[in-house]
Order: sequence, then structure tokens, then C-alpha cells
Amino acid sequence: MISRRNIRVKVMQTLYALETMEPGTIKPGTATSLLSEKLDQTSQIFTYLLYSLTQVAQYAETDSQARASKHLPSAADLRVNTKIAGNEFIFQIINDKGFQVNLEQWKLKYLPEADMLRKLYNELVATDTYQNYIKEPSRTKTAEKEIIEFLYKEVMSKSELFIQHMEDSFLHWGDDEEMMSLLTANYMHKPHLFNFLQLISKEKLEYAKELLLTVLDKKDYCLELIKPKLQNWDPERIAAVDMLLMEMGVCEFLYFPTIPTKVTINEYIDLAKAYSTPQSGQFVNGILDNILKDLDQSNQIKKIDRTKK
Repeated sequence: MISRRNIRVKVMQTLYALETMEPGTIKPGTATSLLSEKLDQTSQIFTYLLYSLTQVAQYAETDSQARASKHLPSAADLRVNTKIAGNEFIFQIINDKGFQVNLEQWKLKYLPEADMLRKLYNELVATDTYQNYIKEPSRTKTAEKEIIEFLYKEVMSKSELFIQHMEDSFLHWGDDEEMMSLLTANYMHKPHLFNFLQLISKEKLEYAKELLLTVLDKKDYCLELIKPKLQNWDPERIAAVDMLLMEMGVCEFLYFPTIPTKVTINEYIDLAKAYSTPQSGQFVNGILDNILKDLDQSNQIKKIDRTKK
């Protein structure tokens, strides 16, 4: 469910964090512990996003009760439609045991701000899509899914208030934001297939740890391959992220036989563009491509068909 691109970002962040730490503070297990924390953050964000969906939807009941409790409620106050609070996808989320465990473990229930939920709910209510939804007395699986997707895509994802809240609450929200849209869409499509306690598959978790430990173990050898290709570049002046991405790329060339070299180069070009300087994509592409040619000529690249592993 969580992409390899996201895994690579977490490994890159872990490597960068390790490089900024005092040598004496790095102990056996520190690297994998840091990586686990960063992967957990992704699971936390996804869990919290779905929790936020439930809270905005269920705010319909809060709004209804508040209006009905007025000293002199109007006719409109007494007939607030609370249909969305009973949406089947909302109950699917709320009743998931793994979801409940994550909420408690990470104390996510304490994050939502009442004023933010009210504003998001009011934005939703003001849309024609919502008004058409509540006008239909019956419930269909398609309509139930579409209104929750609309709430996420057109209200929450486009709300500056909500985005700022996510940035304030989760340090690496920016790294995961794009993937969260895909995860949320996948959940709406097949909620029964999601395991909140294992959002990262065993295969991808092993890949993450293996990539991290391989880069740490093979760092000196990777630098032996990279530095001669820098020509007039001063290694000390090259962006730290660029160096880490090239080390990761070289390790994938040599030690991850099921990942095609073209995939590796394209992935690290994209990461360099996203996380380093404007020129980094072209720079990383040139260095990795140059190294790959040498490795190919010396017959050091051993790739196999992943399906035949």
C-alpha cells in the first residue's frame, strides 16, 4: 500500500539524520530504529486523515444538537440533516480494530481542533454535491463512497486551514501528502483489504531495512565509484542529499537484483528534483548513468526477473 518511492524517501531521511548526529550517539540499532519511526509517521498520518474524515462527517450530529439547543431554534435549526454521520464508510473506519489501536497508541484523538472541524463541515455543507447527497433519502454504496471521497478531495485537501494543521502536526506531512491521496482512494475502493496495523507490507519493510543497512555498509565502496565521476566537482560542496541519493542508487544497481536499473535511475532523478537543488535531477542522472555504464562493462550488474526470483 505504501509505495517504494515513499520507502526511498524515508531511507534518505534516515541516512541524512544519521550523518548529522554525533558519532558517539549512534549505537547498534540506531539506524533501524530511526527508520521505523519515520515509517510509523506515514502510518500515523494515514490513520489521522481517516479519523479526520470521520470527525468532519460526524460533526453533522454536533451541529444538529447545537442548533436544536438554542433558546429559540428556528425551523431550519430543528431539521439539520445528519445523514452523512451515518455513512457506511465512516462506520467501516470507526469500527476497524486496527484503526482503533492506532488511534490510542499514537494519541491521535487529541489532535483535531473543534474550530477546524466546524469550518470544514460548513464548507462541505455549502457545496451542491453535499446538498444533492442529503436530498436523496436512500443510501447506495456508490453515493456513500462518493461523498466521502468528495469530502477528502474537494474540501479537506483544498483547505489551507487543514493543510496548515497537518504541517503543524506532522513533521513530514509534505513527503507523504501526495501518497495519502492514493492511499485514501484505495481504502475507499477496498476498505476490507486494509490492515491498519500493517500498512507497510513485509516485503517493503524488508526492502527499506535492507536498503538502509546496505548503504551504510557499502558507503566507502559507493564513494569509490562516485568520486571519480565528479570530475571538476568538489565532493565537499555537492549537496548532501545528492550524495546520499547517488549512494542509494549505486546500492540498488549492485545489491538489489530485482529492481531494474532504469527504474532506479528514474526514481532517484525524481527524488533529487523534489528534495535537493533545481540542478540536482540532471546532476544525479549524469553521475548514475556514467557509473552504470562502467558497472555494465565490468559485468557487475546482475539483474533477475522479479517474477522468477
